[in-house]
Amino acid sequence: MLPWIILGIVILALNLRAPIIAPTAILPAIQEGTGFSAAGLGLLTGLPVLLFALATPLAGKFITRLGAEATVLACLSGVLVGTILRSVGPPWLVLVGTGIIGLAITLGNIVVPVIIRREVPWEQVSMVTGLYSAMMNIGSMATLIGTGPLAEAFGWRWALAAWAGLAFVGLGFWMVLIRVRVRREGEAARAAAAESADGAPNTEAAAPVAKQSWAEAPASFRLIIALLIITFSGQSTAYYVTTTWLPSYLGDTIGLAPTAAGGTASLFQIAAILGAFGVPLLAVKTKPWVPVAIVAVLWLSLPVGLLAAPGAYWLWATTGGIAQGGGFTAIFSIIPRTAGSDAQTASASARVQFGGYLAATLAPPFAGWLNTATAGWTAPLLLILAATLAFTITGLWAARRAGGFPRGGREVLDPD
Repeated sequence: MLPWIILGIVILALNLRAPIIAPTAILPAIQEGTGFSAAGLGLLTGLPVLLFALATPLAGKFITRLGAEATVLACLSGVLVGTILRSVGPPWLVLVGTGIIGLAITLGNIVVPVIIRREVPWEQVSMVTGLYSAMMNIGSMATLIGTGPLAEAFGWRWALAAWAGLAFVGLGFWMVLIRVRVRREGEAARAAAAESADGAPNTEAAAPVAKQSWAEAPASFRLIIALLIITFSGQSTAYYVTTTWLPSYLGDTIGLAPTAAGGTASLFQIAAILGAFGVPLLAVKTKPWVPVAIVAVLWLSLPVGLLAAPGAYWLWATTGGIAQGGGFTAIFSIIPRTAGSDAQTASASARVQFGGYLAATLAPPFAGWLNTATAGWTAPLLLILAATLAFTITGLWAARRAGGFPRGGREVLDPD
C-alpha cells in the first residue's frame, strides 16, 4: 500500500496551494468582473492564510475525533465545493468560496504529517515530506502558468473553476484507496480471528497501538514543538514577506520593469523544489541538525545579500528559494519522527502551523508599513533577517533535540 499512499499524498499536495494561488495570476480580470476594491482582492489570497492560523486548532481536533481518512475526504470535498462556488457566484459568494477553500486546506495542512507518521517508515519520513513540499510548489507553479491562458480563452470564472478538476481527481483516488484499505484490514482481522480460534499465537493483534494524547507527551517532545513554533514563524515571516514584496523591492531598488521583476521573483518559488528534495538527501547521510544548518545559512543569505550586494539579486532569490523549500521540509519532518501517536502528531502540527500562519498573516502588512514609514527597503529586509535568525537559532536547537527521537517518539540518547 505504501506506493499508493505516497501517490495519494502527492495528489493531495497538488490541491493544498493551487486554489489560493490561481487568483493571483488574473487579479485585474477578477476585479473587473466583480468590482472588488484592492482590499477585496487581497482577501482572495489573504483570507485562506488567515484561516490557516485561526482554524488550525479546530482542524487538529477534527482529525483526532474523525480520523485521517475522513479528514482527507473533507479537505478535498471542501476544495472542490469552494472552488466551484468561487467561480459561479456574485462577489459575496466568491469570498464565501474562498473561505471554504481556506478551511478545507487547513485540514489538509494538518492531516498530511499524521498520514506520513502512520504510514511511512521513519527513515523515509524526510524524503516523503520533501516530496509533499515539492508537489505543493509544483502545483502553485502550474496554476500560475496555466490560469492566465485559460482566462484569456474562456474567462476568469472558467479559469478558476478548471482547477476543481484536481480536487475531483484527488477525491476519487482517495475514496478508492480508503475502500481498498478497509477491505484489506477487514480480511486481515478475519484471518487473525481465525488464527486465534485455532489456538495459534497472534503477536501482531496483541501489540498495543500508541494513542497517547498531547497531555501525555513527554516534556522533551513539548520543548521541540515549542521551538518549532518559533522556527516556522520565522520561516513563514521570511517566505510571505519575500513573496509579497520582492517584486516591488526589485522595481524600486534595482529599477527592473514589472515583467523582469516578476520573472526574477519566480526564481524564489522555483528554487524551492531543490530545497524540498535536498534536505531529505542530506538527512540520510548526516546528523539531523546538518540540513537545518545549511538551510539556515541559505535563508540568511537572502536579506544579508540584498542589503550588502543588491546587484546579485538573482543569486539571493535563488538561495532564499532553496531555503524556503528546505526549511518547510526540515520542520515538518521533525514532527512525525518525534511524535508518539497520531493524536500527538495532529496536535503538534496544529500548534506549529497556528504560530507560523499567524505570522504569515501579520508580517507582510507590517513590512509594507515599514517600507512606507522609512521610505525604503532596509527596515523590511531587517525584518526578514530577524525572522531568519529566529529560524536558525530555534531550528538548530529543535533538530539537535530531535536527534534523540529516531524512531517515532521513543527518545534515546543522542551520541552527538
